[in-house]
Amino acid sequence: MEATYINVSELRLGRVVAEDIFANTQYPIIFRNTKVSHEHLHIFNAFNISNVLVFKEASAPASSEKEKNEVTVEVPIPEVTPFERHYEDAIAQVKKEFTNWQAGAKIDITKVRGMMLPLIEGVLEDRSYIFDLNSYSNPRDYLYHHCIATGLISGVITQKLGYERGIAIQMALAGMLADCGMAKIPIRIRDKKTTLTQDEFLEIRKHPIYSYQMVKDLTALKSDMKVAIFQHHERLDGSGYPKGDRGSNVSFYSQIIAVADVFHAMTSERLYRTKQSPFKVIEMIKESEFGKFDIKVVQALIDIVADLPIGTKVELSNLEQGEVMFINQYAPTRPLIKLLNTGEIIDLATIRSFHIARVITKEY
Repeated sequence: MEATYINVSELRLGRVVAEDIFANTQYPIIFRNTKVSHEHLHIFNAFNISNVLVFKEASAPASSEKEKNEVTVEVPIPEVTPFERHYEDAIAQVKKEFTNWQAGAKIDITKVRGMMLPLIEGVLEDRSYIFDLNSYSNPRDYLYHHCIATGLISGVITQKLGYERGIAIQMALAGMLADCGMAKIPIRIRDKKTTLTQDEFLEIRKHPIYSYQMVKDLTALKSDMKVAIFQHHERLDGSGYPKGDRGSNVSFYSQIIAVADVFHAMTSERLYRTKQSPFKVIEMIKESEFGKFDIKVVQALIDIVADLPIGTKVELSNLEQGEVMFINQYAPTRPLIKLLNTGEIIDLATIRSFHIARVITKEY
């Protein structure tokens, strides 16, 4: 699709941005495919951005005085994989299901299984899809992305722990339905962009109870999975909710969903927080959250994320790109990296001021 650079002073509302826009920031201040609004015009002025690459409009006049000053470039359209198509379809379906659940409809587990199964099979065959889940998400639709991603990560962790495929699929479905009870939380609370009051916070904490009430009669879901859904916010040290269970009273399966839930939440862009590197997040889960999660589950996640083949392309938190040269078994999230632009080899276990920001799974 063709795109053109347009001076901000001549930029009309509704034009579609053709590339991620950065302003000495780690993450884009405006994302590709965003429609320009009044707010965006203020952002461009605030960051002294004078020209913006936007997609050409099919209905635009063939020639005009303004177009003489426009520079046309070809923008490659990223190839959409079958997995991404299934994912987009699943997000659209989850939105519809949440609307139905809000209105009092029961969960159609056949429909849920049908939309999830292609994605589950995809991640069980190729775990690298896990690295792309946070890039699919957006703050506005975070809840729906979180449901699907938590399910997929739960399935992969279950597989890594050595469970057979049927249990991994059940765990993926349980992970996806763990937050279905959020449909019973008033939208004014669920979508609130400012700090929650104490009462609102307590209401949010009821969602595992609502989730359990919604799944308890589903015959296609094993009873262990229903318990896991109810307990997915419980912690081994008793600091969780809704009951504050601890130790052996906390289901092992619930720990799988708990770790998947926290991992995706911390690696995703939120309305009130930028996303963090998967490698940084699992270090935080292992260190700062020690005692809350089962160490076997945490180690399985570490093995999934940090098990990078030699030669894997990565981007560091200082925006330099490199490739993995050696995995340190004592610090698997901090391998030796060969920088692509200089050939320098650095040891992230020694240089802790930066970390792997992302695994480069696609190059456009």
